[in-house]
Amino acid sequence: MTATLSVIVPTLNAAGSLPGCLVALMEGLHTGLIRELIVTDGGSTDATLAIADEAGASILQGPPTRGGQLGRGCDTARGAWLLILHADTRLAPGWAVEAAAHIATGQGPACFRLAFDARGPAAAWVAAWANLRSRLFGLPYGDQALLVSRRDYARAGGYPDIPLMEDVALIRALPRVSLLSSRAITSADRYRRAGWLRRGARNLWTLARYFGGADPARLARAYRR
Repeated sequence: MTATLSVIVPTLNAAGSLPGCLVALMEGLHTGLIRELIVTDGGSTDATLAIADEAGASILQGPPTRGGQLGRGCDTARGAWLLILHADTRLAPGWAVEAAAHIATGQGPACFRLAFDARGPAAAWVAAWANLRSRLFGLPYGDQALLVSRRDYARAGGYPDIPLMEDVALIRALPRVSLLSSRAITSADRYRRAGWLRRGARNLWTLARYFGGADPARLARAYRR
């Protein structure tokens, strides 16, 4: 298989989660799918950059806005396809085979099935809702990772340099995003801290406000309180 995929990981003090994220990518290296790994950092003060450097990643640094970080990473990438992956997300075994098969078909963008590193009905319910939303409306969370061709990414105008909702802004400009079978297992820490119901409701309210025209900077301040 010819390496065709650039993996872009935005980071900010991600030393605790980045190693697991990178280990899960190894099967993409073993199959020859991954061409390069780009870590686009927003000013980490922990061991994030050392971990990225040890893994052989290309490291970009700049202001800590998710949209800006992702835009810089995608603009630098050389692969025909891009995989945008959060540092606190691990792709489950088998992801590389399915991603390669999707790329071979020449279809549009895709995301992975959301799962959490937590058990219980609340985690299962939130993940099930996210996957249903992805299937019905083609609107995944950023935690589900995004597999997109460079051509579709460029036609959509790339990531806007905004502090929140950059993933939604891009996805709305892309062709419909399909849902793959492989899982993206993401950290449940934010839900544990805020409460599953409260965090889920906040996510939906933030999305509704964004669709209603609210300023992403204001949404980001409220979201991170």
